Amino acid sequence: MQHKIKLRPDEVKDFVLAATKCIFDVDISYNSFVVDAKSLIGVLGLNFNQVLTVSCNGYDADFDKYLQKFAVAS
Repeated sequence: MQHKIKLRPDEVKDFVLAATKCIFDVDISYNSFVVDAKSLIGVLGLNFNQVLTVSCNGYDADFDKYLQKFAVAS
């Protein structure tokens, strides 16, 4: 499952905390740059001017609902 989001640097800590609650892998990417969404340092290295793609290898209703607040139209 993939979600297109916009994230601000001040939202990264809460985003990573939400991702770490998932029992499956969560990646975040733009272009060909992919990082583990559970890595604070990795996510902070992203370009926040880009639309980011969150890829989930499972489903968690709470995380899905959390991502909705960052959603962008695709």
